[in-house]
Amino acid sequence: MKRICVFAGSSAGNDPVFIERTKALGKRLAEMNMELVYGGAKSGLMGVLADQVLDSGGKVTGIMPSHLFEKEVVHPNLTEMIQVETMHERKAKMSELADGFIALPGGFGTFEELFETVSWAQIGLHTKPLALYNIAEYYTPLVQLIEHAIKAGFVPEDNRKLFIDAKDPTCLLNGMQQKQ
Repeated sequence: MKRICVFAGSSAGNDPVFIERTKALGKRLAEMNMELVYGGAKSGLMGVLADQVLDSGGKVTGIMPSHLFEKEVVHPNLTEMIQVETMHERKAKMSELADGFIALPGGFGTFEELFETVSWAQIGLHTKPLALYNIAEYYTPLVQLIEHAIKAGFVPEDNRKLFIDAKDPTCLLNGMQQKQ
């Protein structure tokens, strides 16, 4: 895996552990020589991750729709910034460039990107590894919801294998490499 797309919040959350663990992931990505592909913002966990990858000597590609250049603070120091017209183009470009996907804690935008990527895997549009970086048990309720959906018969049981759930960046990235 050479490029990892990370979905992350445009805010940093209320617990400092979110920033601390995001920095650990950024450092590990750079150490493993994996380029970060993400939404291109300077704010929140997105910015923390990009800054850490860059500070650790790694490469970062941001992808941002034109209309968000006005609303979000564009990260000024990225290796590459790709401007697209729509959110659909953004997600398609991120998917095209990425060898795998990680979801950091985030809000509705992160959830939407995560579920679209899982849905694409479910119907066979990609076979790239997908991971939940479960910082401070952030994704535990989501994992429980997925287990509930499996028990209720709305999600096939084998679809649970579509993503990795990890709390440590090294375990997360190693698990992704094994699924490749």
